[in-house]
Amino acid sequence: MSGNSGMILPLVLYFVLIMGIALWGNRAAAKKSDTRGFMEEYFLGSRSMGGFVLAMAIITTYTSASSFVGGPGVAYNVGLGWILLSMIQVPTAFLTLGVLGKRFALVARRTGAVTITDFIRARYSSDAVVVLSSLAILVFFMASMLAQFIGGARLFEAVTGYSYQTGLVIFGLTVVIYTTVGGFRAVVLTDTIQGVMMLIASVAILLAVVSAGGGVENIMSTLYAADPKLLTPGGAGDAIPKPYILSFWVLVGIGILGLPQTTQKCMGYRDSRSMHNAMIIGTFVVGFTMLAMHLVGAMGRAVIPDIKVGDLAVPTLTVRLLSPFWAGVFIAGPLAAIMSTVDSMLIMCSAAIVKDLYFHYIAKNDEKKLPPKKVRGMSLIITAIAGLFVFLAAMNPPSLLVWINLFAFGGLEAVFFCPTLFGLYWRRANSTGAVLSMLAGAAAFFWFTITKTSIAGTTAIVPALVISAAAFVLGSLLGKQESEERLRIFDMQG
Repeated sequence: MSGNSGMILPLVLYFVLIMGIALWGNRAAAKKSDTRGFMEEYFLGSRSMGGFVLAMAIITTYTSASSFVGGPGVAYNVGLGWILLSMIQVPTAFLTLGVLGKRFALVARRTGAVTITDFIRARYSSDAVVVLSSLAILVFFMASMLAQFIGGARLFEAVTGYSYQTGLVIFGLTVVIYTTVGGFRAVVLTDTIQGVMMLIASVAILLAVVSAGGGVENIMSTLYAADPKLLTPGGAGDAIPKPYILSFWVLVGIGILGLPQTTQKCMGYRDSRSMHNAMIIGTFVVGFTMLAMHLVGAMGRAVIPDIKVGDLAVPTLTVRLLSPFWAGVFIAGPLAAIMSTVDSMLIMCSAAIVKDLYFHYIAKNDEKKLPPKKVRGMSLIITAIAGLFVFLAAMNPPSLLVWINLFAFGGLEAVFFCPTLFGLYWRRANSTGAVLSMLAGAAAFFWFTITKTSIAGTTAIVPALVISAAAFVLGSLLGKQESEERLRIFDMQG
């Protein structure tokens, strides 16, 4: 397949398009003459997202290599049970915007918050909480971006026939450059285009699999003949026990309220109507996409039963079942999902260092010490360094990237879930509780993950969140209550 121009051309055109959007976003940011205005534009798009763009920004940030490559790869090995498990993610947009959206946006506007760390600083007024938040974002985002870089490079390798390393270079450079140049506005606009590509790709690949397999009934008969458990909720080899289902509900269900990359988007919408429209659109998009892509993985086993590595299931099915040109077009869907996750994380890593740490602690919030030109220059350097670290780690990729992604998700939730949710809704929440919760949650998650210790068959996220919540409540009850003036900003008067 090496040098197959029929596959390369659609991807090249796609990369050119998003680069053009990045340049447009850069022009919008350049119009801001003051530092705070520039940072609000560069890191939050001047809070101008409409309903459709907001829905796509949240969903494409949440869906990733795990959703388009890793998850369907597990479904290929395990069967229909993993599809049932993946549908837990359907209420992602509805839950995030319904629980956090309105309140989060109001508080962000009152306090001038541009990042999740800004919100945490405004709520708890604690340097320790701010530093812990920034470090957690950098550490766990690096792990998650590693999974995305691996997924993107493998997709490129499978489609074009070029080496994994070549795909890694092209994919990595593209996403780092357009994120750095365009900022948040370019990120959400490309996310919108990528969301549409995801839907098109899902339909195209699913139809191709069903057609190649001789229809759904024939596919199910083939799977049953291979292993009857492929059609059961427990999956092949009883790989999906009930306690694991509970863990998954926590991790990708209620736990998403602690993911900074999705909660960040709640600050950037235009008005209440945009938020309500996004809840409906986002629920449909994520439900349809998850169902289609995981069906591709599970049913693809009946069409091509000899794929050894699960992560290669979707790329292999796409290349073998579609013509070269259309394979290039539709592989842009999974590639779009991956890029839209990486770009949001890169922009937040840059914001964590440039705005949350440097501007606040080094420049002391003095705009003269950090003019827009310097912000742009620092963002370029920070993004490039972050991308380089991930790039080097991805040169020797581990298998089953879905587990890397789930590890990063769990770590972020263990750190941010309680400070975010309790900070918005519990009057007694304070910095003591937040610090204890972050430290205890992260420590517990690492310990349960590394030692592979399980409580009642659940995965690390369940006990980690329980310990994090207990530490938060205990610390808040023992610590000093926040001032009435601060609580009034959060609508917590008496």
